[in-house]
Amino acid sequence: MKIRLRPRSNGFALLIVMCAIFVLSWMAWLMSASMKVESRLAVSSNNNQEMIWLGRSGVELARWVLAQEAVLQPFDSLNQKWAGGSGSMAESNSVLASIPLDNYPIGDGSVSVKITDLDRLANINTAGAPVIQQALTLMGVDAGEISVVSDSIQDWVQAGDAPRIAGAKTDYYQGQNPPYNCKEAPMDDISELLLVKGIWDHPEIYDPKTYGGDAMSGRPAAFKRHQLGFGTAPGETPSYPFGLVDLFTPFSSGKININTADANVLQLLPGVDANAAASIIKYRSGPDGIDGTPDDTPYQNANQLTASGINPSAVGQMGRLCDVHSTVFKVTVTAHIGIASRDFNAILYRPTGSHTVQVVSFYY
Repeated sequence: MKIRLRPRSNGFALLIVMCAIFVLSWMAWLMSASMKVESRLAVSSNNNQEMIWLGRSGVELARWVLAQEAVLQPFDSLNQKWAGGSGSMAESNSVLASIPLDNYPIGDGSVSVKITDLDRLANINTAGAPVIQQALTLMGVDAGEISVVSDSIQDWVQAGDAPRIAGAKTDYYQGQNPPYNCKEAPMDDISELLLVKGIWDHPEIYDPKTYGGDAMSGRPAAFKRHQLGFGTAPGETPSYPFGLVDLFTPFSSGKININTADANVLQLLPGVDANAAASIIKYRSGPDGIDGTPDDTPYQNANQLTASGINPSAVGQMGRLCDVHSTVFKVTVTAHIGIASRDFNAILYRPTGSHTVQVVSFYY
Protein backbone atom coordinates (compact mmCIF):
# COMPACT_ATOMS: atom_id res chain seq x y z
CA MET A 1 0.00 0.00 0.00
CA LYS A 2 1.31 3.41 -0.99
CA ILE A 3 0.96 6.23 1.55
CA ARG A 4 0.86 9.76 0.04
CA LEU A 5 2.31 12.52 2.14
CA ARG A 6 0.45 15.90 2.13
CA PRO A 7 2.52 18.96 1.05
CA ARG A 8 3.87 21.00 3.87
CA SER A 9 1.86 24.22 4.45
CA ASN A 10 4.26 25.97 6.84
CA GLY A 11 5.24 28.63 4.26
CA PHE A 12 1.65 29.46 3.41
CA ALA A 13 0.68 29.77 7.07
CA LEU A 14 3.63 32.08 7.70
CA LEU A 15 2.52 34.28 4.81
CA ILE A 16 -0.99 34.50 6.29
CA VAL A 17 0.38 35.40 9.71
CA MET A 18 2.60 38.15 8.23
CA CYS A 19 -0.33 39.61 6.28
CA ALA A 20 -2.46 39.57 9.41
CA ILE A 21 0.26 41.32 11.39
CA PHE A 22 0.61 43.96 8.64
CA VAL A 23 -3.15 44.59 8.49
CA LEU A 24 -3.44 44.80 12.27
CA SER A 25 -0.43 47.15 12.45
CA TRP A 26 -1.91 49.35 9.72
CA MET A 27 -5.25 49.49 11.55
CA ALA A 28 -3.49 50.33 14.80
CA TRP A 29 -1.59 53.16 13.05
CA LEU A 30 -4.83 54.53 11.61
CA MET A 31 -6.46 54.45 15.02
CA SER A 32 -3.43 56.18 16.56
CA ALA A 33 -3.39 58.87 13.87
CA SER A 34 -7.12 59.41 14.26
CA MET A 35 -6.74 59.75 18.02
CA LYS A 36 -3.92 62.29 17.51
CA VAL A 37 -6.07 64.34 15.13
CA GLU A 38 -9.00 64.25 17.53
CA SER A 39 -6.67 65.17 20.38
CA ARG A 40 -5.29 68.10 18.41
CA LEU A 41 -8.81 69.24 17.49
CA ALA A 42 -9.83 69.02 21.13
CA VAL A 43 -6.78 71.00 22.22
CA SER A 44 -7.39 73.56 19.46
CA SER A 45 -11.04 73.92 20.45
CA ASN A 46 -10.07 74.28 24.09
CA ASN A 47 -7.37 76.85 23.20
CA ASN A 48 -9.86 78.77 21.05
CA GLN A 49 -12.28 79.08 23.95
CA GLU A 50 -9.43 79.99 26.28
CA MET A 51 -8.21 82.62 23.80
CA ILE A 52 -11.69 84.19 23.67
CA TRP A 53 -11.82 84.15 27.45
CA LEU A 54 -8.42 85.88 27.57
CA GLY A 55 -9.57 88.43 24.97
CA ARG A 56 -12.62 89.34 27.05
CA SER A 57 -10.45 89.47 30.17
CA GLY A 58 -8.15 91.95 28.41
CA VAL A 59 -11.16 94.14 27.60
CA GLU A 60 -12.19 94.03 31.26
CA LEU A 61 -8.65 95.09 32.21
CA ALA A 62 -8.96 98.06 29.83
CA ARG A 63 -12.34 98.98 31.33
CA TRP A 64 -10.88 98.93 34.82
CA VAL A 65 -7.88 101.08 33.83
CA LEU A 66 -10.09 103.69 32.13
CA ALA A 67 -12.45 103.77 35.12
CA GLN A 68 -9.50 104.36 37.45
CA GLU A 69 -8.16 107.12 35.19
CA ALA A 70 -11.50 108.93 35.39
CA VAL A 71 -11.22 108.93 39.18
CA LEU A 72 -7.63 110.20 39.20
CA GLN A 73 -7.69 113.00 36.61
CA PRO A 74 -10.34 115.23 34.99
CA PHE A 75 -8.73 115.04 31.54
CA ASP A 76 -7.20 112.48 29.16
CA SER A 77 -3.71 112.86 27.72
CA LEU A 78 -0.93 110.94 26.01
CA ASN A 79 1.29 110.69 29.08
CA GLN A 80 -1.32 108.66 30.96
CA LYS A 81 -0.96 104.93 31.37
CA TRP A 82 -3.96 103.96 29.21
CA ALA A 83 -2.33 105.74 26.24
CA GLY A 84 1.00 103.95 26.68
CA GLY A 85 2.63 107.01 28.29
CA SER A 86 5.09 107.03 31.14
CA GLY A 87 2.34 107.74 33.66
CA SER A 88 1.44 110.92 35.50
CA MET A 89 2.23 111.75 39.12
CA ALA A 90 -1.36 110.92 40.09
CA GLU A 91 -1.01 107.47 38.53
CA SER A 92 2.35 106.70 40.17
CA ASN A 93 0.70 106.96 43.60
CA SER A 94 -2.30 104.83 42.68
CA VAL A 95 -3.22 101.18 42.13
CA LEU A 96 -2.46 101.69 38.42
CA ALA A 97 1.27 101.88 39.11
CA SER A 98 1.59 98.11 39.57
CA ILE A 99 -0.66 97.05 36.65
CA PRO A 100 1.18 96.27 33.38
CA LEU A 101 -0.65 96.51 30.06
CA ASP A 102 1.97 94.33 28.34
CA ASN A 103 2.01 90.58 29.03
CA TYR A 104 -0.39 90.82 31.95
CA PRO A 105 -0.66 87.24 33.31
CA ILE A 106 -4.13 85.67 33.37
CA GLY A 107 -4.62 81.95 34.04
CA ASP A 108 -2.37 79.87 31.77
CA GLY A 109 -1.75 82.77 29.40
CA SER A 110 -1.30 86.51 29.24
CA VAL A 111 -2.71 89.56 27.48
CA SER A 112 -1.22 92.72 26.00
CA VAL A 113 -3.66 95.62 25.85
CA LYS A 114 -3.46 98.69 23.60
CA ILE A 115 -5.95 101.51 24.19
CA THR A 116 -6.48 104.31 21.67
CA ASP A 117 -8.97 107.13 22.18
CA LEU A 118 -11.11 107.91 19.14
CA ASP A 119 -11.73 111.50 20.23
CA ARG A 120 -8.29 112.31 18.85
CA LEU A 121 -10.11 112.25 15.50
CA ALA A 122 -13.02 114.25 14.08
CA ASN A 123 -16.42 112.56 13.84
CA ILE A 124 -17.33 111.92 10.19
CA ASN A 125 -21.05 111.63 11.06
CA THR A 126 -21.28 115.10 12.58
CA ALA A 127 -18.64 116.95 10.56
CA GLY A 128 -20.05 119.81 8.53
CA ALA A 129 -18.91 120.97 5.09
CA PRO A 130 -16.23 123.37 6.46
CA VAL A 131 -14.49 120.58 8.43
CA ILE A 132 -14.61 118.05 5.58
CA GLN A 133 -13.42 120.62 3.02
CA GLN A 134 -10.62 121.72 5.34
CA ALA A 135 -9.51 118.09 5.66
CA LEU A 136 -9.43 117.62 1.89
CA THR A 137 -7.55 120.89 1.45
CA LEU A 138 -4.92 119.83 4.00
CA MET A 139 -4.50 116.56 2.13
CA GLY A 140 -3.93 118.40 -1.14
CA VAL A 141 -6.96 117.01 -2.96
CA ASP A 142 -7.68 118.57 -6.35
CA ALA A 143 -9.83 121.67 -5.91
CA GLY A 144 -12.39 120.29 -8.37
CA GLU A 145 -12.86 117.14 -6.28
CA ILE A 146 -13.33 118.80 -2.89
CA SER A 147 -16.97 119.81 -3.31
CA VAL A 148 -17.85 116.40 -4.85
CA VAL A 149 -16.38 114.45 -1.91
CA SER A 150 -17.69 116.85 0.73
CA ASP A 151 -21.26 116.97 -0.61
CA SER A 152 -21.33 113.21 -1.20
CA ILE A 153 -20.18 112.37 2.34
CA GLN A 154 -22.92 114.54 3.82
CA ASP A 155 -25.52 113.01 1.47
CA TRP A 156 -24.37 109.53 2.57
CA VAL A 157 -24.84 110.11 6.32
CA GLN A 158 -27.93 112.34 6.18
CA ALA A 159 -31.44 111.44 5.10
CA GLY A 160 -33.20 113.35 2.33
CA ASP A 161 -34.39 112.81 -1.21
CA ALA A 162 -32.49 115.60 -2.96
CA PRO A 163 -28.69 115.40 -3.24
CA ARG A 164 -26.48 118.41 -2.66
CA ILE A 165 -25.18 120.23 -5.73
CA ALA A 166 -22.12 117.99 -6.20
CA GLY A 167 -23.35 115.10 -4.04
CA ALA A 168 -25.20 111.87 -4.71
CA LYS A 169 -28.19 109.86 -3.54
CA THR A 170 -29.48 106.39 -4.40
CA ASP A 171 -30.23 107.25 -8.06
CA TYR A 172 -26.49 107.79 -8.61
CA TYR A 173 -25.35 104.66 -6.77
CA GLN A 174 -27.89 102.47 -8.56
CA GLY A 175 -26.02 103.31 -11.76
CA GLN A 176 -22.78 101.81 -10.45
CA ASN A 177 -21.55 98.25 -11.01
CA PRO A 178 -22.70 96.60 -8.84
CA PRO A 179 -25.58 98.92 -7.89
CA TYR A 180 -26.26 99.81 -4.27
CA ASN A 181 -28.23 102.33 -2.21
CA CYS A 182 -27.12 105.51 -0.52
CA LYS A 183 -27.10 104.75 3.21
CA GLU A 184 -28.64 108.04 4.43
CA ALA A 185 -27.67 107.16 8.02
CA PRO A 186 -24.56 107.53 10.19
CA MET A 187 -21.59 105.40 9.24
CA ASP A 188 -20.89 102.33 11.36
CA ASP A 189 -17.37 101.91 10.03
CA ILE A 190 -15.01 104.47 8.53
CA SER A 191 -14.34 102.15 5.58
CA GLU A 192 -17.85 103.02 4.32
CA LEU A 193 -16.17 106.08 2.83
CA LEU A 194 -14.96 103.78 0.06
CA LEU A 195 -18.56 103.53 -1.15
CA VAL A 196 -19.04 107.29 -1.41
CA LYS A 197 -19.03 109.17 -4.73
CA GLY A 198 -15.64 110.70 -5.42
CA ILE A 199 -13.91 108.15 -3.16
CA TRP A 200 -15.10 104.77 -4.46
CA ASP A 201 -13.19 105.35 -7.72
CA HIS A 202 -10.43 107.40 -6.09
CA PRO A 203 -9.68 105.45 -2.84
CA GLU A 204 -6.28 107.04 -2.22
CA ILE A 205 -8.30 109.95 -0.77
CA TYR A 206 -9.43 107.48 1.90
CA ASP A 207 -6.04 105.87 2.57
CA PRO A 208 -2.95 106.66 0.45
CA LYS A 209 -0.88 104.08 2.36
CA THR A 210 -3.08 101.30 1.01
CA TYR A 211 -4.33 102.68 -2.30
CA GLY A 212 -1.72 105.24 -3.33
CA GLY A 213 1.64 105.03 -5.06
CA ASP A 214 2.57 101.59 -6.43
CA ALA A 215 -0.83 100.19 -5.41
CA MET A 216 -2.35 102.39 -8.12
CA SER A 217 -0.03 101.26 -10.91
CA GLY A 218 -2.40 98.57 -12.17
CA ARG A 219 -5.51 100.71 -12.16
CA PRO A 220 -7.10 102.10 -15.34
CA ALA A 221 -5.69 105.40 -16.60
CA ALA A 222 -9.07 107.05 -16.03
CA PHE A 223 -8.53 106.67 -12.28
CA LYS A 224 -5.12 108.36 -12.34
CA ARG A 225 -6.28 111.93 -11.97
CA HIS A 226 -3.85 114.78 -11.48
CA GLN A 227 -3.99 117.48 -8.84
CA LEU A 228 -4.51 120.95 -10.27
CA GLY A 229 -2.19 123.43 -8.66
CA PHE A 230 -0.51 120.95 -6.33
CA GLY A 231 2.44 119.93 -8.45
CA THR A 232 1.30 116.55 -9.75
CA ALA A 233 1.74 116.09 -13.49
CA PRO A 234 -1.13 114.92 -15.72
CA GLY A 235 -1.36 111.12 -15.65
CA GLU A 236 0.60 110.88 -12.41
CA THR A 237 -1.05 109.22 -9.42
CA PRO A 238 -1.80 111.72 -6.64
CA SER A 239 0.38 111.26 -3.58
CA TYR A 240 -1.35 112.41 -0.42
CA PRO A 241 0.54 112.75 2.89
CA PHE A 242 -2.40 111.21 4.75
CA GLY A 243 -5.99 110.20 4.12
CA LEU A 244 -9.48 110.64 5.51
CA VAL A 245 -8.95 107.46 7.56
CA ASP A 246 -6.26 109.34 9.52
CA LEU A 247 -8.56 112.26 10.34
CA PHE A 248 -12.04 110.85 10.94
CA THR A 249 -13.90 108.22 12.95
CA PRO A 250 -17.61 107.30 13.11
CA PHE A 251 -17.39 106.87 16.91
CA SER A 252 -16.63 109.83 19.17
CA SER A 253 -18.27 112.54 21.23
CA GLY A 254 -18.03 114.87 18.24
CA LYS A 255 -15.41 116.99 20.01
CA ILE A 256 -11.66 116.72 19.33
CA ASN A 257 -9.44 116.06 22.35
CA ILE A 258 -6.69 118.72 22.15
CA ASN A 259 -4.49 116.58 24.42
CA THR A 260 -4.36 113.62 22.04
CA ALA A 261 -5.08 114.92 18.51
CA ASP A 262 -2.17 115.22 16.05
CA ALA A 263 -1.29 118.37 14.12
CA ASN A 264 -3.40 117.44 11.08
CA VAL A 265 -6.56 116.85 13.12
CA LEU A 266 -6.01 120.03 15.17
CA GLN A 267 -6.04 122.01 11.91
CA LEU A 268 -9.66 120.96 11.41
CA LEU A 269 -10.54 123.32 14.26
CA PRO A 270 -11.52 126.86 13.16
CA GLY A 271 -8.65 129.35 13.30
CA VAL A 272 -5.96 126.68 13.70
CA ASP A 273 -3.27 126.57 11.02
CA ALA A 274 -0.01 124.59 10.96
CA ASN A 275 1.76 127.08 13.24
CA ALA A 276 -1.08 127.16 15.76
CA ALA A 277 -1.29 123.35 15.78
CA ALA A 278 2.46 123.15 16.44
CA SER A 279 2.07 125.62 19.33
CA ILE A 280 -0.77 123.58 20.85
CA ILE A 281 1.35 120.42 20.76
CA LYS A 282 4.46 122.21 22.04
CA TYR A 283 2.60 123.46 25.12
CA ARG A 284 1.04 120.09 26.04
CA SER A 285 4.25 118.10 25.47
CA GLY A 286 6.23 120.08 28.06
CA PRO A 287 9.91 121.14 28.07
CA ASP A 288 11.22 118.11 26.15
CA GLY A 289 8.70 118.65 23.32
CA ILE A 290 7.76 114.95 23.27
CA ASP A 291 4.22 113.72 23.92
CA GLY A 292 3.78 110.92 26.44
CA THR A 293 6.71 111.72 28.74
CA PRO A 294 6.75 112.67 32.47
CA ASP A 295 7.16 116.41 31.87
CA ASP A 296 3.99 116.74 29.76
CA THR A 297 1.67 119.59 30.69
CA PRO A 298 -1.75 118.55 29.33
CA TYR A 299 -4.55 121.07 28.94
CA GLN A 300 -7.00 120.79 31.83
CA ASN A 301 -9.65 122.79 29.97
CA ALA A 302 -10.03 124.30 26.52
CA ASN A 303 -9.57 127.87 27.81
CA GLN A 304 -5.91 127.08 28.45
CA LEU A 305 -5.35 127.20 24.69
CA THR A 306 -4.64 130.90 25.19
CA ALA A 307 -1.44 129.84 26.99
CA SER A 308 -0.17 128.33 23.73
CA GLY A 309 -0.71 131.60 21.88
CA ILE A 310 -4.19 131.00 20.47
CA ASN A 311 -6.25 134.19 20.19
CA PRO A 312 -8.84 134.33 23.01
CA SER A 313 -11.63 135.11 20.54
CA ALA A 314 -10.69 132.01 18.53
CA VAL A 315 -10.63 129.90 21.71
CA GLY A 316 -14.26 130.80 22.36
CA GLN A 317 -15.20 129.67 18.86
CA MET A 318 -13.16 126.46 19.19
CA GLY A 319 -14.67 125.53 22.54
CA ARG A 320 -17.78 123.92 21.02
CA LEU A 321 -15.60 121.68 18.82
CA CYS A 322 -12.83 120.60 21.19
CA ASP A 323 -12.39 119.17 24.68
CA VAL A 324 -9.77 117.73 27.03
CA HIS A 325 -11.73 114.50 27.63
CA SER A 326 -12.04 111.35 25.56
CA THR A 327 -15.24 109.31 25.70
CA VAL A 328 -14.78 106.57 23.10
CA PHE A 329 -11.83 104.17 23.07
CA LYS A 330 -10.71 101.36 20.78
CA VAL A 331 -9.06 98.46 22.59
CA THR A 332 -6.86 95.86 20.91
CA VAL A 333 -6.12 92.80 23.06
CA THR A 334 -3.44 90.31 22.03
CA ALA A 335 -3.98 87.05 23.92
CA HIS A 336 -1.03 84.69 24.39
CA ILE A 337 -1.01 80.98 25.26
CA GLY A 338 2.43 79.48 24.88
CA ILE A 339 3.68 80.43 21.41
CA ALA A 340 0.14 80.98 20.07
CA SER A 341 -1.47 84.43 20.00
CA ARG A 342 -4.71 85.99 18.77
CA ASP A 343 -6.02 89.56 18.49
CA PHE A 344 -9.39 90.82 19.73
CA ASN A 345 -10.93 94.29 19.44
CA ALA A 346 -13.51 96.26 21.38
CA ILE A 347 -15.07 99.72 21.40
CA LEU A 348 -15.57 101.20 24.87
CA TYR A 349 -17.67 104.20 25.89
CA ARG A 350 -17.04 106.30 29.01
CA PRO A 351 -19.30 109.37 29.28
CA THR A 352 -17.64 112.60 30.37
CA GLY A 353 -17.68 112.88 34.15
CA SER A 354 -18.58 109.21 34.61
CA HIS A 355 -16.54 106.35 36.04
CA THR A 356 -18.64 103.77 34.21
CA VAL A 357 -17.10 102.23 31.09
CA GLN A 358 -19.45 100.38 28.74
CA VAL A 359 -18.57 97.79 26.10
CA VAL A 360 -20.15 98.93 22.83
CA SER A 361 -18.78 96.06 20.72
CA PHE A 362 -16.39 93.10 20.95
CA TYR A 363 -15.13 91.50 17.76
CA TYR A 364 -12.35 89.31 16.35
